[in-house]
Amino acid sequence: MATRNRKRIKLALQGGGSHGAFTWGVLERLLADDRIEIEAVVGTSAGAMNAAVLVDGLIAGGPAEAQRRLDVFWEGIGNIAAFSPVQPTPIDLMFSPGNMDFSPAWRIADVMQRQFSPYEFNPANANPLHEHIEAVVDFARLRSAAGPALFVCATNVLTGRLRVFERSEMSATAVMASACVPLLHQAVEVEGQHYWDGGYSGNPPIFPLIYMGGAPDILIVQLNPVNIPEVPRDIRAIVDRMNTLAFNASLMREMRMIRFVTDLIDKGDLPAGKYLRCFIHCIDAEAELAALNASSKMNASMGFLQHLRALGAAKAEAFLDAHFDAIGARSSTDVVERFL
Repeated sequence: MATRNRKRIKLALQGGGSHGAFTWGVLERLLADDRIEIEAVVGTSAGAMNAAVLVDGLIAGGPAEAQRRLDVFWEGIGNIAAFSPVQPTPIDLMFSPGNMDFSPAWRIADVMQRQFSPYEFNPANANPLHEHIEAVVDFARLRSAAGPALFVCATNVLTGRLRVFERSEMSATAVMASACVPLLHQAVEVEGQHYWDGGYSGNPPIFPLIYMGGAPDILIVQLNPVNIPEVPRDIRAIVDRMNTLAFNASLMREMRMIRFVTDLIDKGDLPAGKYLRCFIHCIDAEAELAALNASSKMNASMGFLQHLRALGAAKAEAFLDAHFDAIGARSSTDVVERFL
């Protein structure tokens, strides 16, 4: 497939539970635009799943196949969730597209997570998502075939260090390590080391996209709101905000460093030819996702997933309409205003 005259971008995909379906919609719109070439993808948690499915699809058959596989992946998640007792009730749907405040099963599950570890309530360590992504992604081909660069990150439980898995070492286990929520699943073992969700150390990490060289444009698909409308007061909202702050912290630190290096290049204190100038772009739905609470991240009902998909596609459409010309020329995101 000819890529001449296309604008090359790198994608950084955040995690956020079922909110990852928002990224599904964003990717759908980007894949439909033949003016864009995806050069590399880094992802964490749900972002890691989206990234693996996306890159494998691009390798297998280009944008159309990547879109088909993303559809299969997310529709499969909706089918798995259909058998779960954790579902939004009709009352929930009256007040929110995704919250499950009135779901008895959600409230029971929430209490259970605070009382029992996954080693106690799930000793067999069953996780249907592992089997699902293994069925959708051909990891042997992903590791060996030519295609976009791929990075997935996880957090070492014992050392707290970030582990970045490159495409040559990708596996379903590596992806599940990136998506291992400590209160839901046992730590995932890879090569004798144990990992939890990559969001604790990089959600997602930007530096792999910088170190690889290539295109300067990095498009962040952000699921965790930087700003929220009011101070959390109930315990669930407080814990959710604590997690959001923790999961955004590493990204904000990297944005501060990118800004620092960019300023040095602009002042002539660093040679522009030796250091990569990054153009930062963001697609998010901060207001819409900030209005959803922690329960919505566990809501994988197909109706909610499709709602997020449509929202993501609409936000990506708005981004392209407003900022396509900026790709390759300048940042469309004010890093200082947004992150610092």
